[in-house]
Amino acid sequence: MRYLEITIPEGRRDAVLGVLDDAGINYVMSDETSNENYSDVVRFPLPNRAVEPILDKLAAADIPESRVIIINAETVISEEFGAVREQYSQGGAKGERTSRQVLRAKADEFTPSLSIYVIMLLISAAVATAGLLGDSPAVVVGSMVIAPLLGPALAASIGIVTGDDELRREGFQYQILGVAVVIGASIGLGLLARLAGLEPGGVDIVLVAELEERVSPTLFSVLVALGAGVAGILSLTRGFSEAIVGVMIAAALIPPSAAVGITAAWGEYGAALGAFMLVIINLLSINAAALVTLWIAGYRPQGLFDVSPTRRSTYTYATIFGVGLLLLSVPLVGITLNEFETTQLEASAEGAVAGVISGPAYDAVIEYEVEIIREDGYPIRSVDRVVVTIRGLDPGPDAELTDRIYESMAAELDEPVLVEVQYIVAEERGQRSTEEVIPEPPTG
Repeated sequence: MRYLEITIPEGRRDAVLGVLDDAGINYVMSDETSNENYSDVVRFPLPNRAVEPILDKLAAADIPESRVIIINAETVISEEFGAVREQYSQGGAKGERTSRQVLRAKADEFTPSLSIYVIMLLISAAVATAGLLGDSPAVVVGSMVIAPLLGPALAASIGIVTGDDELRREGFQYQILGVAVVIGASIGLGLLARLAGLEPGGVDIVLVAELEERVSPTLFSVLVALGAGVAGILSLTRGFSEAIVGVMIAAALIPPSAAVGITAAWGEYGAALGAFMLVIINLLSINAAALVTLWIAGYRPQGLFDVSPTRRSTYTYATIFGVGLLLLSVPLVGITLNEFETTQLEASAEGAVAGVISGPAYDAVIEYEVEIIREDGYPIRSVDRVVVTIRGLDPGPDAELTDRIYESMAAELDEPVLVEVQYIVAEERGQRSTEEVIPEPPTG
């Protein structure tokens, strides 16, 4: 529900009141005394759905929107207002669709000044880099909360469908700048961490779980960004929690951008390419989803003559986003299929090992573990070998067991694979135990 205050230029009073009277709007008039070529001030409540059509009619009466003030109203007690609400409820469905004018204002409101925007992104990049290097999901989430990405991520699409070129241009510029700032800051922080010897585990930076899931993106990664774009527009147009949706949008952009910087700082350029591909896909997905959602919701420019050019602009950008997503999704299909094949291979290998170990001849086996070792070629990683670790009480490796495991796997798997069997010999001595790892030469 909104409360509007309109300052009427001299000579336009009858035109404005005619629009309000035709719509059955109950208003209050007062004189305008600033002596700035305005004669009256009119105030009236409107349901959300009525704001846009009424302002469009007033615009046709040459009332500039720069002298229109729109305020949130808690409630209105008036029989006349109930009639207006029913008139604009579209068959009784009292939706809370935000007007085009308020939507523009919201997009601008959630876009901070350039200096604040850059400072907040630098802080967010520092937190995200620390969270990824420390493998801390809680810290990574914290970086999303403080990232001011909601306004820029949605402003471009709002500008496209409403014909606001300045808003569209600012939205795209802020998005590109935001990603560049986070990547640049993460590269610098990553280099400092590397020089300080803070490499997690001291072996492979990409083995960190929070990083690994972002350098080999799958098709499911796109769903996060698409959902963020749709939810972002709905939050602005239907009054949902913008803060929560802002975190969702940041989740699609901040950690992957930081992952690009970290992996680049460590010289893992294949992994950096995978993370950067995820960043671009998420950017396209957010903008595409927001654009389509706005158009379906019925947002259009003000004048009738603006509809056709804006429709062409919307179709043009939708085509660019769609083609970009299709082209970048091709490698994602390969990565997704690779992940499915690896999961299937692991399940088949575990089944094969379980079938052998379950025999009575191997009661001395305490437990076993099957691990798929993949090559380091990011973003698509092929299988290098299957490692089977067996922990039992029998001393030394069992050549017969090793052969049976390999034969069972060969029968289960479609393609030959290198199998490595490791034995951990456990010897219990009272309340203490000692373990010795005895590797078996790879088979296959």
